[in-house]
This record gives sequence, C-alpha cells and structure tokens, in this order.
Amino acid sequence: MPTDPARVRRNDPGDPDKCPVWPFHEVYSSEDVKDWVVAGCREAGIGCLDCKQHIVEAVQSELAPIRARAEEFSADTKFVKNIVAEGCESARAVARNTMVEVRSAMRLETDN
Repeated sequence: MPTDPARVRRNDPGDPDKCPVWPFHEVYSSEDVKDWVVAGCREAGIGCLDCKQHIVEAVQSELAPIRARAEEFSADTKFVKNIVAEGCESARAVARNTMVEVRSAMRLETDN
C-alpha cells in the first residue's frame, strides 16, 4: 500500500493526514501507537514499513477468531452443506412469495 507521497526517502518527514495508512490507525491503533506514528512520521523517526506493521498485527488479531471459525467449518463439510441447503430452501420460499407479488402487480396471475 502506498503511503505519504511526500516521503520519498526513509529520512523524509511525512504527514500522517496525507497518508492513506493513517485512517487504519484511527480504527485499529491505541492512542499510544497513534502518538508514536504521528511523531515518528513527522520527524522521519520511523519508516512506512514500521508504521504499517502495527496495522498488519491489529488486522491479523481481528481476523484470528474468524479464521478459527472457518477452520471449524472446513473440517465439517457435511455441516456446511446442510447450512447451504437450508439457506437455499429458505431463499426459495422467499423468492416464491416475491414472484407471486410481482405477477400480481404486473397482472400476470395464472389460474394454475
């Protein structure tokens, strides 16, 4: 992911407000990390890879339970197939009712 366009070299100072990585820090980082990023970026005390590493770790941490749940599902394919089949039946019922309404609205009712 590109970062602050003003930081061409590692020792160029940057501006977090112009960096597309900063909004991720706003969501994922603690105040301490945000303060570290702002100071490090503006003073060229940290590199863009250092800045991004905190985001990578935060996202990985957030995804860990999702990945664990996916592992459980991938281990039980029969269970997953049953979930899909039930979802298909449910969707089919909703679609059937919707089509009745559509045909009625368009005056395409059949006597069948």
